[in-house]
Amino acid sequence: MDWKVSECGFDAGRMTTNGNKYMIGNGYMGYRGVLEEYGKDQLAAVTLAGVYDRSGDKWREPVNAPNGLYTVIICDGIKLSVLETEPLEHTQSLDLRSAIHRRETMFDIRGGGRVTLTAERFVSMNQLHLLAARWTLHCTVDCRIGIMTGIDGAIWDINGPHLSEQQSSSAGGVLLSTAVTGELGQQVAVAELIAFGTAEQAKRVDAVIELDGGTALRHISIEAKAGETYTWCKYAAVFTGLDGEGDPEEDGPDERAVQTVQEAAATGYGGLLEAHRRKWAERWSRSDCVIEGDDEAQFALRFSMYQLLIIAPTLSEKVSIPARGLSGQVYKGAVFWDTEMFMLPFFLHSDPEIARNLMMYRIHTLDGARRKAEEYGYLGAFYAWESQDSGDDACTLFNVNDVFTGRPMRTYFRDKQIHISADVVHGLWQYVTFTGDDSILADGGAEVIWECARFFYSYAYYNPVKQRYELLDVTGPDEYHERVNNNAFTSAMVQETLKIALQTAERLQDKYPAMYNGLAESYTDGPFLDEFTDMLAQLYVPQPDPNTLVIEQFGRYLQLEDVSLAELKARVIHPNEYFGGGNGLATTTRILKQADVVLMLYLFKGQFSKDVKRVNWEFYEPRTEHGSSLSACIYALVAADIGLPDWGYPYFMRTATVDLTGESKQYVGDLYIGGTHPAANGGAWMAVVLGFAGLQYDGESAILNPSLPQAWESVELPVVLRGGSFRLRISREEITVTAAEGNSEAVTFAGFGGEAELCPPGTQLRLRA
Repeated sequence: MDWKVSECGFDAGRMTTNGNKYMIGNGYMGYRGVLEEYGKDQLAAVTLAGVYDRSGDKWREPVNAPNGLYTVIICDGIKLSVLETEPLEHTQSLDLRSAIHRRETMFDIRGGGRVTLTAERFVSMNQLHLLAARWTLHCTVDCRIGIMTGIDGAIWDINGPHLSEQQSSSAGGVLLSTAVTGELGQQVAVAELIAFGTAEQAKRVDAVIELDGGTALRHISIEAKAGETYTWCKYAAVFTGLDGEGDPEEDGPDERAVQTVQEAAATGYGGLLEAHRRKWAERWSRSDCVIEGDDEAQFALRFSMYQLLIIAPTLSEKVSIPARGLSGQVYKGAVFWDTEMFMLPFFLHSDPEIARNLMMYRIHTLDGARRKAEEYGYLGAFYAWESQDSGDDACTLFNVNDVFTGRPMRTYFRDKQIHISADVVHGLWQYVTFTGDDSILADGGAEVIWECARFFYSYAYYNPVKQRYELLDVTGPDEYHERVNNNAFTSAMVQETLKIALQTAERLQDKYPAMYNGLAESYTDGPFLDEFTDMLAQLYVPQPDPNTLVIEQFGRYLQLEDVSLAELKARVIHPNEYFGGGNGLATTTRILKQADVVLMLYLFKGQFSKDVKRVNWEFYEPRTEHGSSLSACIYALVAADIGLPDWGYPYFMRTATVDLTGESKQYVGDLYIGGTHPAANGGAWMAVVLGFAGLQYDGESAILNPSLPQAWESVELPVVLRGGSFRLRISREEITVTAAEGNSEAVTFAGFGGEAELCPPGTQLRLRA
């Protein structure tokens, strides 16, 4: 159970949920968990990372490629498809250990005969452009089997079409589908090749090729014999014009796709699968987290980590992880603050190279952030709320439609969630602190940090009466309350940005003086370090009330109606009405969408007492709708931090199972927002490792203060700290740290509030309560 997701029986009502639940991918592309006979109406999609297109005046979104694994089986003229013929038996499963999707379906045919279809597939982690599938077919009576298989060029698009000039061809046994994206003219090519299992069976196969636009299909006929099993393999490859960009010697996407499937067929399915399994074994060896004593939590956590691993940009530093991963075009395939806040920690601890790629993406998109700041009349860099390939903001001014009138509603996600620039700076500094790799500052990180600080300096309002800088007219994480003043989370994040900007200057002056002098010269007209210092000293950041210890979420928040969540929901007229915006039900109440002040208490936990954290947890939790999948994990983290892990456990489980159950918000107004939830997946890992296991690392010492849920006996996991590999086992009474022999330096560990102790390479350290 710990490694396998599965269900028996076919339920048409779960097709969309299962498309997310049974996803496979490798960071270059995601393949939804559909069955092989599904098409665009069943939301089949091969979503490509970093390839975007805009059709007309519709929302810009990622491109889905033609489906090279499309297959329909026909027996004596009847389609053996779950969409048309009810199966006798059906099982769909996903092996998390190796990212292999499998289905087995049995159909009843004439004369009491039965046909059993088995198909497994994977998106290669070893060859990122390759998909492979293996089919078996067994019949109990003689029958004529038809196999319609090839490349389906009919694409599921939300705001398309995105592919034009779709053409297909066939040569040397390879099918090829090519197209061009409409906006940027990027080529997209998919090639497919099929191979039967035995020479004898191959002789008995008749095939006819059908080409229609971007669709290329084989119609294969087999006179199947009772009791025989027929096996064949499919290889598909996807390339775009962005692959090998800038290399004039590189073959075109079509040639590379054809060559890839030919080489795949020569290697064979077994060899490809073995290489794929080895890559996944490496991934899990660096990240698998073992919970002893709670099988349900263990399974949910592994599923969450799997969802992160299939979308991680392993090779490219010009793409990041969108808010819905690679599960489709929802949320425009845009990168939000989710990546830095909720996904980056997992990669920092398990694969720092991927963490660096994520932060380099922000460096590469700095110019887009500068353009946005200039658009609004500010200095520096105002990062996109919804960022795509260039860093320009894909977020529109009207994101939600009123469910009652159908009219677009003006929202202020794009222009007032200024904390996004601070979130980027936070992520960069987390990477530098955690890894010790300050070369990223020299590679553009310093410029990002300073430009974000300059943006905040130009955005802030200096109140001469109160003699302080304030951040007015902003929207915090709680999006139900827009355009508020002095949001506590936003102000704390800006304060951190200013501190980091000054620390960055010190770091560059010390290690990269020539680079510092060159960059500093471009800021001689200011604002720069002097202005940052002045603003930092006088910036207003809301603090706990001396009597109640409550931190007011924003100015005059406590003047709003104090209504219970149940009472607010009793006022709902339409099930999909939006609680925020100008007239939303929550806007005049204290009900908030997601963790806001509580998120600040987690990020800056060392600055607040346990009493302050507990009081604010108890105050804000009953007023939090958890309308975002980002919310519950934060309440789990803070509950663990204040020593109440069993308060946090239900929030962890809610987070970790969101894509297993499909029980998440599917609409905002009439806007579909389904898909996977990688930020929640990252949040589940954070709750276990940074919350219940109590791991904190400041770049010098690792501190462990366990706060395990009642049922848990221990948590065990590998971590990478300053380039060294360590294995931790954390229980209530003892912490065991094992340092790999190949580590280059010792790292200090402290547990249960005790003194820090060195753990040199090749040694084991025991810390007892």
